[in-house]
Amino acid sequence: MGDSPDNPDSPPWDGAAQEVDTPSAADLEKAGQEQMFGGAAPQPAAPVAPQADSPAEASPPPTVDAANPAPVDPAQPYRVLARKYRPQTFAELIGQEAMVRTLANAIARNRLAHAFLMTGVRGVGKTSTARLIAKALNCVGPDGQGGPTISPCGVCEPCRAIAEGRHIDVIEMDAASHTGVDDVREIIEAVRYAAVSARYKIYIIDEVHMLSRNAFNALLKTLEEPPAHVKFLFATTEVEKLPVTVLSRTQRFDLRRIPSELLEAHFASICEKEGVEAEAEALHIVANAAEGSVRDGLSILDQAIAHADLDTDSKVTAARVRDMLGLADKSAQRRLFGHMLEGEGKALLEAVDEQYALGVEPLALLRAQMDVAHRITVAQVSGNEPEGVSADEREQLAEWAARIPAGQLHRLWQLLLKGHEEVRLAPDPLVALRMALLRTLHAGQMPDPGKLAKKLETLAERGPAPASSPAPEGGGDAAPQAALDWKETVDAIDASGMMQQASVMRLQVRVVEFTDGTLRYGRDAKYSEDIAPVLRETLHRHTGKRWAVEEVPGGGGAPSLVEVAEAERDAAAAATRAHPLVRAALDTFPEAELIEDGGASSQRREIPWSRKA
Repeated sequence: MGDSPDNPDSPPWDGAAQEVDTPSAADLEKAGQEQMFGGAAPQPAAPVAPQADSPAEASPPPTVDAANPAPVDPAQPYRVLARKYRPQTFAELIGQEAMVRTLANAIARNRLAHAFLMTGVRGVGKTSTARLIAKALNCVGPDGQGGPTISPCGVCEPCRAIAEGRHIDVIEMDAASHTGVDDVREIIEAVRYAAVSARYKIYIIDEVHMLSRNAFNALLKTLEEPPAHVKFLFATTEVEKLPVTVLSRTQRFDLRRIPSELLEAHFASICEKEGVEAEAEALHIVANAAEGSVRDGLSILDQAIAHADLDTDSKVTAARVRDMLGLADKSAQRRLFGHMLEGEGKALLEAVDEQYALGVEPLALLRAQMDVAHRITVAQVSGNEPEGVSADEREQLAEWAARIPAGQLHRLWQLLLKGHEEVRLAPDPLVALRMALLRTLHAGQMPDPGKLAKKLETLAERGPAPASSPAPEGGGDAAPQAALDWKETVDAIDASGMMQQASVMRLQVRVVEFTDGTLRYGRDAKYSEDIAPVLRETLHRHTGKRWAVEEVPGGGGAPSLVEVAEAERDAAAAATRAHPLVRAALDTFPEAELIEDGGASSQRREIPWSRKA
């Protein structure tokens, strides 16, 4: 072929040792590299430069120093912040102190598990932690004599190779694209062989929950009893999808979401290293938008830096970040919340339209109101100063926390939460937002439902006054007020659990006198059994006092509670029958009967004490 050397009969590896007048492939590649990159090709010239066995034979590849980043080479593509500032040591891994402490103790005591499982939401450092564990287990130190350590040196060949992803004994596999049994079978076959150049052969399987069921089953035996030189590092965001048999064979680490305060400090240090000026409020917004994910936060910060105006020296401002994320201004959020509390509907709609015109999404605007309600509630319950970037914001939230009742705040939250779902599913989110906020505004002016319910219960317990009820045969003297006190006492006895005794009191007792420590009563002649001991014992148990109980002969006294209820029902039935429409219907249908609502009386049937009655 035209590109082949002149001596095709000789072996290709002997071509480099022969002197030829024509340019070789290496010379052509060197010329191409000089033309493309503007620099000389590495020496010696070869299509693929062999890797050096030691640092003395070749200069080490460039590494990223997070503390002192190298200046950007115009010839190199831009690296996003999430990759540039990936943790290279456990000290740079923020927010996971508990896990780092556990690993440090395990390494110090030589109690290393054979399989680790890192779980957590996206961007908290699962894959980075797995690589750091690989470096910690295989680090040999600058002098080449070190052992496993929680603080890998980062300069030895294993550390550099693992950081660059080229170590032959650290195999990183994406389970999302290697899901089958054949992929696992390759691992099973490879673990039988010792590590080539490292202390441990380490398998990092990312998104391990994507493996098929058969793949998991094939891996179980090897995972339970791997060779001493093999370590497994699993990472997943959906740990609930892993079989229990896998979970029982691994040491699990749950990586927590990073607090917003820690994210703010981390982003501030990165901005300082990048030579970018950023407002504290802007970093606060970015940290909240990250939702505990470092990678998400760095991606947003990267976008915010690119979004900054050039005429302001590329300063990252809170206004620009809010505009980029479609968020409402903090002061606008508080004004909108104040309009809701004060019942100012017109001002509320004007504020919504103003924010919508500025590009704030309706759903983001409603989330902002929910955030304000949440911070007020937390400040009210904890008694601490509300969270806020500015002093004005903290002062306003503290004033609301002191003034708004807790019940109103919880009702407000429920209404906003319902509105959030409506806005999310509505065909016109702006209209849904307006209606949800107006509903919240009017509901906030209503009285407390709990107070209303308590008031209704009080009225129901008092019941109707028996003075207007017709007296049964054999009437007698009775004090109307005593009957009211008697009803309250009987209801209390019933509520305390003495239901049979309360039934006797309602059914048989016609109160003649009911004062403190004294009960005089009459009964209908159809009741013959002596109930005085029962009444005396019941009243004593209820009040803790001794009672004088006496039955008055002749059946006198006010009507019993059951008789009062029956009289009320009869009066209601008579009034119903007297209605012109009902009377006409009964005249037309003489066999018709009046039936109470529900088909039966709402009153509880009282059990007679005397079986002879």
